[in-house]
Amino acid sequence: MQNLLRRIESRALVLVIGVAGALWAFFNIASEVGEGDTTALDRLILLALRNPANPSDPIGSRAFEEAMRDVTALGGFTVVTLVTVVAVAAFLIHGRKRHALVLAGTVLLAEISSDMAKTFYARARPDLVPHGSYVYSASFPSGHSTLSAATYLTLAVLIASLEPNRGTKAMVFALAGLLVLAIGASRVYLGVHWPSDVLAGWSLGAAFALAAWSVLRRIARRPPAGP
Repeated sequence: MQNLLRRIESRALVLVIGVAGALWAFFNIASEVGEGDTTALDRLILLALRNPANPSDPIGSRAFEEAMRDVTALGGFTVVTLVTVVAVAAFLIHGRKRHALVLAGTVLLAEISSDMAKTFYARARPDLVPHGSYVYSASFPSGHSTLSAATYLTLAVLIASLEPNRGTKAMVFALAGLLVLAIGASRVYLGVHWPSDVLAGWSLGAAFALAAWSVLRRIARRPPAGP
């Protein structure tokens, strides 16, 4: 029993450290952005994804450019909302009320935090190249990166908690990670975000996903409420 409690405490400590580390990364990036230390690298990476002879033309074919728009839509408010609603409904149908609550709460808090951060930092969107996707808010942090990391990583955690097969668990986390990375990369490719915006969004979203994991582990140890 004591060994079990020690393992639980150790894992909880690791999760707390993970959340703190992700938040530290976010605020460190924000500080670097505010001081202008990321400007040179941001510009270098953004222009590296463009035709040197014509910065308005992203590298790759027209089909690839359109595919990147499809990928970026997976991190947009509409798609994330639909995914969250469907997932919450599925958890409720299967009697997993706690999982549904954790997912809904995480996504909602991530959205609110992203909007507040955008308002606070008020960073202008990249102006080096034409935007390949419609934008209507400030640049820092990337809302698509924040929401996709919070939503898809949390969903992976919740699914993995119900799946006994380790191979399936690994596949779920790998797919979620690849999806989050692709969405963030698409924002830079389309010229609507600086790379540092995306890194900050990933950090903030990961903090929410790790926090959700910690909450799930805590409430999973509680006995279900009576009827």
